[in-house]
Amino acid sequence: MTIIAGQTVLLTGASRGIGVFIARALAKEKATIVGVSRSQQALDQVAAEVKALGGRWLGIKYDLSKLEELPNLIQQINQLAGPIDILINNAGIEIYKKFQDYSTAELQSILTINLLSGMELSRLVLPTMLAQNRGHIVNIASLAGKKGNPYNSVYSASKAGFLIWTDALRQELASTGVEISAICPGYVSGEGMIADTGVPIPKLAGASTPDDVAKAVIRAIKQNQAEVIVNQDPTTETISKLLMGLWQIFPLFGDAVYQWMGVGKLNQLRIENQKHVALKFSGSKSMVGATSDKTSER
Repeated sequence: MTIIAGQTVLLTGASRGIGVFIARALAKEKATIVGVSRSQQALDQVAAEVKALGGRWLGIKYDLSKLEELPNLIQQINQLAGPIDILINNAGIEIYKKFQDYSTAELQSILTINLLSGMELSRLVLPTMLAQNRGHIVNIASLAGKKGNPYNSVYSASKAGFLIWTDALRQELASTGVEISAICPGYVSGEGMIADTGVPIPKLAGASTPDDVAKAVIRAIKQNQAEVIVNQDPTTETISKLLMGLWQIFPLFGDAVYQWMGVGKLNQLRIENQKHVALKFSGSKSMVGATSDKTSER
């Protein structure tokens, strides 16, 4: 069993949603947490919680979309906190749209944050982990990577890529002492990207909490679990696994189940809600001479 206490953990998307709960869980394990996010103010708020729970904290404001600058981030962390023992790729964004309505910039943004930044950070930390014969990479994927969500297709594609890449890399890393896990939450209530849309979770889909996801991360690290599905309760998790397997054999049956559950209709509502949030956010920013395309972010 892996001991987390005293280890240096790089956590992306650390300032809000699931990231905050993961930071708290790591703090309880007495880890040194390097939290990365685009908001320094939010990072500072998490810092107080982490320190109160017994963890050590270093918050770094950084834009993960600038892939070419990520080596500088790793160098900065190495200088300030030492080598990274555990990498948790949690940062993610969602933009709900009909596929033909996405812009090229939006496609690039989702794939860069959700997939490429995690791959690049892993590429950068792996040489040190391999030299030390130890380390752990945790990728926060999604059940949307196992069964695509209509009107959220690019996010689904990014998470599917995350899962398959994790699976391939796990085989490469066998017997090296470096471990890798994928965490696959279903719908998460209360905090994070789904909650941001203000649209209810589909009935019968099951819903977990951010705390459930954080506990799954800790469990995956300690027990070296390859893949963890997180949903409402153990029974719902088992049903999810069975359905995902069945839908691989009968994909149109899976489509029918999603239609019956109302996944597509609810995601269409999320498109409208996201537009309203973006307009409201842009309007408030325009009062101080700035605009922004507001998207849901973990």
